[in-house]
Amino acid sequence: MLEKIAVVLMEDVAMFEFGVVSEVFGLDRTDDGVPAFDFKVCSTTPGQPLRSSSHSAVIAPYGLEELEDADLVALPATTWREEYDERILDALRRAEARGAILLTVCSGAFVLGKAGLLDGRPCTTHWRYEKKFQEQFPLAKLDADVLFVDDGNIITSAGTAAGIDACLHLVRRELGSAVATRIARRMVVPPQRDGGQRQYVDVPVPESSSESLQPVLDWMVDNLTIEHTVPALARRAQMSERTFARRFVAETGTTPLKWVTTQRVLRARTLLEQTRMGIEQIAAESGFGTAALLRHHFRRVVGVPPQDYRRTFQTAS
Repeated sequence: MLEKIAVVLMEDVAMFEFGVVSEVFGLDRTDDGVPAFDFKVCSTTPGQPLRSSSHSAVIAPYGLEELEDADLVALPATTWREEYDERILDALRRAEARGAILLTVCSGAFVLGKAGLLDGRPCTTHWRYEKKFQEQFPLAKLDADVLFVDDGNIITSAGTAAGIDACLHLVRRELGSAVATRIARRMVVPPQRDGGQRQYVDVPVPESSSESLQPVLDWMVDNLTIEHTVPALARRAQMSERTFARRFVAETGTTPLKWVTTQRVLRARTLLEQTRMGIEQIAAESGFGTAALLRHHFRRVVGVPPQDYRRTFQTAS
């Protein structure tokens, strides 16, 4: 669970990236069904102004001791530098060692890299810093063509707005899609966004927490090979077409067509990973009907052709 969030600020903090973390975790949205977070903004000099990268200053009220029991430690972007405060690096190492989640936005990944926490691990940062990052941290498995990388207890995101995607993904992963969708709606952003070589990023699966729609969604997943229309689904849900369409979008964050297409892609991904079925058979089993449709939708959602994905991820012997 995500209960206590500690954000670490240092000199030259990027205000937008700090604002992203604050917007997702720092606002009280309990009136909208979002759990309350214990949100702490921390620095090595609590109570003193820190210079930002946008000709302003910000004050962190708390010290680094707040990281000791935080469920999530977030690092907004800051101006890249050769060295970082060793007190911050030590606190990050301790947080990682006890299993806390670490999340970076943009150049915040350099801080984790300097702490030695990205060696041998997949990660990302802003594409402008790709060469510099690889030179400084050659053991890190950098992919600069993704919005974010989820590697368990370490999540790194690309530049600026990609931090929104990473934060909402983490909320969805830990607290469920309903909470993530509520936050996204209040922020007036999509609950999920396409971009980059997405085969390295788990596709967030929209789910519904509604008791009235869940049986319909379960039935759709169990029957991916048949055509699904709004009129037929509305009848199954015992709603008018207009009410069903509105409820579906409100509770899943997407339309019935896009939802079922995503489910078909996920079924195809599983079959590509775990079987040696041919592409035509996978297309039939996942509900696309033809290999051409499978390739079209798979590449649009995942970012690579099915065969390329299979070569990378197949586990079947």
